[in-house]
Amino acid sequence: MSQRGNSGRGGSGGGGASWGGPARGGSPRGGGGKGGASWGGENRSGGGRGGTGKPRHERQSERPSDRPKRESSPVSGEKRPAPVPRDAIEVEDREPLAPPEWFVERAAAVGVEFEVGEVEKLGKFLAIMLGANERLNLTAITEPEEAWSKHILDSLTLVGALAELPEGARVLDVGTGAGLPGMVLAIAMPQLNFTLMDATAKKIEFLKQTARHIGVTNVEPVCGRSETMAHDRGIKSDSGAARTGGYREQFDAVVARAVGPMATIAELTVGFAKINAPTLLIKGQKADEELAEAALALQMLKVVHAGTIETPSGKIVVLEKRVATPKLYPRADGEPKRAPLGIGSGKRKRPNSDAPKGDA
Repeated sequence: MSQRGNSGRGGSGGGGASWGGPARGGSPRGGGGKGGASWGGENRSGGGRGGTGKPRHERQSERPSDRPKRESSPVSGEKRPAPVPRDAIEVEDREPLAPPEWFVERAAAVGVEFEVGEVEKLGKFLAIMLGANERLNLTAITEPEEAWSKHILDSLTLVGALAELPEGARVLDVGTGAGLPGMVLAIAMPQLNFTLMDATAKKIEFLKQTARHIGVTNVEPVCGRSETMAHDRGIKSDSGAARTGGYREQFDAVVARAVGPMATIAELTVGFAKINAPTLLIKGQKADEELAEAALALQMLKVVHAGTIETPSGKIVVLEKRVATPKLYPRADGEPKRAPLGIGSGKRKRPNSDAPKGDA
């Protein structure tokens, strides 16, 4: 994918870095076990209830490992299959969906031009997603043309804001669901590395199999809740000078298709961003109202509104993190949604002046 035209700079709001410029090119980097008990078998006439033909005291003295293994069912001659894990799914490969006639032109209008094969990969991703939707409840949008607009094109509006990231930069998609916008961005921007995070194991397994079908190697789907993962600081080295692994403040940019109050989404995302890295939230036309309501929450999270990018489908709110996120945030599982920070009961969680500052 190459990026042209629109620079992706914030259309409103103050300060902060600019996002835009040409995107760097490049090609993508990149059975059943033993059965359970058998039913039927040898004649049980001898040896009492055990059916082994041995006296009771001899049977009781046997260790479990010495006891004869039960045979397969004499009826079928087959062993019972191992139980299938509850989260096991199989994602079917599918032929790509052709894009609508208007798609390439509208993508160009938001500054996106495609390399050879990228539109086909997007069509394949969409076909696989819609095919698996009935079993996995991935999206309420089921018509292909609408999905090209509201899923693919909407996700691509983030390209301009990510275009200045250096090759190999790490981007996190929080609450990725069916891979939106993360999988779409990974296809269009193969020079970046994307981590797709969701709390639903079946969706993460869907994304792993889908990435293999499409041939996308610059994605890493991970299962976990933001409230927990954002506190994972990795493992200290032997020298104690640095940490390895972890998720807190490890990403060059964080993205989310934000459903819910701005205060909630901000709390669930900004802890993952490095200092001075942007958090990009795709919001609707009421983004300015949500920002006003979330003013206290942003202050408590130590982030600033660096700009708002107008898009054909809505707005992208750019939050910039200039100091470390206070270690209190995000709060415990479910708390950011139940009591949005700085709003109503969420105000009670505001730290006092003696609380640690900038210690993540």
